[in-house]
Amino acid sequence: MIDRPNAAAAQAAGPLVDTFGRAVSYLRVSVTDRCDFRCVYCMSEHMTFLPKPELLSLEELDRLCSAFVMRGVRKLRFTGGEPLVRRDVMTLFRALSRHLERGRLDEVTLTTNGSQLARYAADLAACGVRRVNVSLDTLNAAKFRAVTRWGDLDRVLAGIAAAKAAGLHVKINAVALKGVNAHEISSLMEWAHGEGHDLSLIEVMPLGDTGEDRLDQYVPLTTVRAELAERYTLTESSHRTGGPARYVDVKETGGRLGFITPLTHNFCEGCNRVRVTCTGTLFMCLGQEDAADLRAPLRASTDDALLHAAIDAAILRKPKGHDFVIDRTHRQPALQRHMSATGG
Repeated sequence: MIDRPNAAAAQAAGPLVDTFGRAVSYLRVSVTDRCDFRCVYCMSEHMTFLPKPELLSLEELDRLCSAFVMRGVRKLRFTGGEPLVRRDVMTLFRALSRHLERGRLDEVTLTTNGSQLARYAADLAACGVRRVNVSLDTLNAAKFRAVTRWGDLDRVLAGIAAAKAAGLHVKINAVALKGVNAHEISSLMEWAHGEGHDLSLIEVMPLGDTGEDRLDQYVPLTTVRAELAERYTLTESSHRTGGPARYVDVKETGGRLGFITPLTHNFCEGCNRVRVTCTGTLFMCLGQEDAADLRAPLRASTDDALLHAAIDAAILRKPKGHDFVIDRTHRQPALQRHMSATGG
């Protein structure tokens, strides 16, 4: 791929700082809205996906990411859908590894369902990826199939093992689901820590119509933490990964446990993140509809000046926080778009 950072334009524009003084240093990029699973909290079973011509090409994604890197973004996370089902996606990882080599980036990583990790773990490590987040809500094979609708637990576990063998640090992400896995959190944590993996728990987010009632799914992590504290010694940790998780150290397992709490305690005050979809739409907040089209300026010129102007205008509209609520009067999704369309 051609390196087109347009350094002069980027340096003239300066770092990305919103009106609340928060510096944007973390970009999450969805490379596809497609996935080989249909998780009950993320998608409906019968999804309609975007026509492929609407997606940014891998070359365009490289150019877009590079523009953000030149403006002070230090961390890139690739998401989907499932990022590893995007055809030739490793081309993008290889191209962006140049920013790691030149010291412009601290980290390139991804969030994955693990289904393709056995195939790609070694290649990801060769491209400079050092960490991956793997979504895994249960170790019960039948329940895993029910939650993901299409997933194969053994395949995911093989992918996690391949990632570990390739030297990647694995963090397990689990969405806490009432009546599904809430009672399994301790066993999932002990397994993850026993394998040398951190575990982060996530509250259900009210995005998109999945065919499920969010109130029926929702478990406040304040409740989960209180229950765990009756059995384990949890000590506040200073560990940070640049994302929204807040960690505790678990004395009995020797591992770390993270809590991502968009509902019971939002993490907006220190938000350093923006998200770009696979169509080039920039969302300044996961929980708001306001967005900016970056595809048009990206395609309007090979010069990045228009792109930087569009990014600047968008960052100035980054809101103070989101408005997620799940209760008996807010049972419908807060936003109509699915998590898979935004990139978690």
